[in-house]
Amino acid sequence: MDEKIELLSIKSLTKICELTQQLNPNLEKEEQLKRQTEMFEFENYRCFGFYSDDALVGVMSIWITVRLYSGKQIEVDNFVIDTSHHNKGYGKKFLNLVQQWAQEKECISMELNTYIENSKSHKFYFNEGYRIMGLHMQKDI
Repeated sequence: MDEKIELLSIKSLTKICELTQQLNPNLEKEEQLKRQTEMFEFENYRCFGFYSDDALVGVMSIWITVRLYSGKQIEVDNFVIDTSHHNKGYGKKFLNLVQQWAQEKECISMELNTYIENSKSHKFYFNEGYRIMGLHMQKDI
């Protein structure tokens, strides 16, 4: 099985949104396309695709940032493996390949947010060495 990651461009928008819709099923498709398009406009934004035998089975957005508490890092966002490909080890492989990419870019840490109710993802991230650092808070304005 040939597995690899590639940086995706806005040309892959439809495919990206087909997968990220699995994370946000209540978000209208038009709004999702609009937001994803806006994300590509930021210089520090990247979107990776994970391929198995030339089929796109996962996507992951990342933001390259520098934080006082962690230095140069990537923040993982919108990480999804197609539900039809769960339990094949793709999430772990994908995360590890992106981590290698981040190290090549001289990042020294990775961080992410995960939905409170997504206990399967919590177990996955704990197994990958992530730890809880704080509480993500949001206010609509």
